[in-house]
Amino acid sequence: MDLQYTPEQNQLRESVERFVRDEYDFTRRRKLVTSDAGHDESCWRQYADFGWLAIPFSEEEGGIGGDATDTGIVMEGVGRGLLLEPYLANVVLAGGVISALGNAGQKAEWLQPMMLGQRKLALAYSEPGARYEISTCATTARRDGGGWVIDGRKSLVYGGSKADTFVVIARTAGNLDDRDGLSAFVVDAGTPGLGITPYALHDGQRAADVAFAGVRVDAARLLGEEGQALASLELVIDQAIAAVASEAVGAMATLVDMTLDYLKTRQQFGRPIGTNQALQHRMVDMYIALDEARSMALYGALMLTEPDAAARRKALSATKIEIDRTARLVGQEAVQLHGAMGVTEELAVGHYFKRLSMIGVSFGDRDWHLRRYAGG
Repeated sequence: MDLQYTPEQNQLRESVERFVRDEYDFTRRRKLVTSDAGHDESCWRQYADFGWLAIPFSEEEGGIGGDATDTGIVMEGVGRGLLLEPYLANVVLAGGVISALGNAGQKAEWLQPMMLGQRKLALAYSEPGARYEISTCATTARRDGGGWVIDGRKSLVYGGSKADTFVVIARTAGNLDDRDGLSAFVVDAGTPGLGITPYALHDGQRAADVAFAGVRVDAARLLGEEGQALASLELVIDQAIAAVASEAVGAMATLVDMTLDYLKTRQQFGRPIGTNQALQHRMVDMYIALDEARSMALYGALMLTEPDAAARRKALSATKIEIDRTARLVGQEAVQLHGAMGVTEELAVGHYFKRLSMIGVSFGDRDWHLRRYAGG
């Protein structure tokens, strides 16, 4: 197995790092956090121009034909710069479901405009009280004439505050926790009966709760076969775990660099505090944790092609468990080694720590994945 980046992947990595370094400094991000949109539309158009939005999709779909490693390179850059644009929501989550379940016409209508930066998508699958269980779904879709009527509620819809189109998971058969009977539908944001409650998350990202009260869609908006969406949804969530693992690696790498620089420049008793051997040992622990996280993020990305779904899920749970552990170690050490200023709004360290904390509870927390790993 060749674990080296290809020349094309190195070019992608360099372009992402250049964009973060030259276009997305911390001052700009702080202004975007408090803006109405919560991100920069001009940056989103640049993502499309660079081809980042088309990376994981096949050439037949209008994409570039990349893989999870390529997506991970972009997500690592997202983590390094704490980018606010909804890349995960559009490309990995909603785009992933349309790619997995949609036909050629549906991909042309909804997926390709997203790749061009002309349409924003969001995946509405999580529900209040589900506790990370993907199959738990109280939202229903029932046949009505030549279409469907959707009723229910979805929570924590990433990118939902500014989405043009939602990919909605609804139950068309079975009981609350049944694995069979889940279907995916495409619903436009302006559809009558659709209510959107946007809000900002602790880390500056944006999400929304979405309510469906007799929302009517036509039959052409059903993605794939009725009642057969769960397997594809589980794969997409595993892809999201691999993506945020790479994002966490990028955030951790920046924290390691910031902390090392601080230890070299902060003076105490007439010398840099980095000359203290105890602090040097803690810095080494951060470097080791970063390398462990990078290895597990790559492992997770490579295991997405595993044909055995149970083995894939177990591998991605292992990735998430290790990412949560290392992110907590690196984040806490970075804050502590910076002292009280590490948690101020003016210093970037605390913002990276917030994002790592949110990644820790995204798509299943450590305890949930430990149970899934043990059960797999």
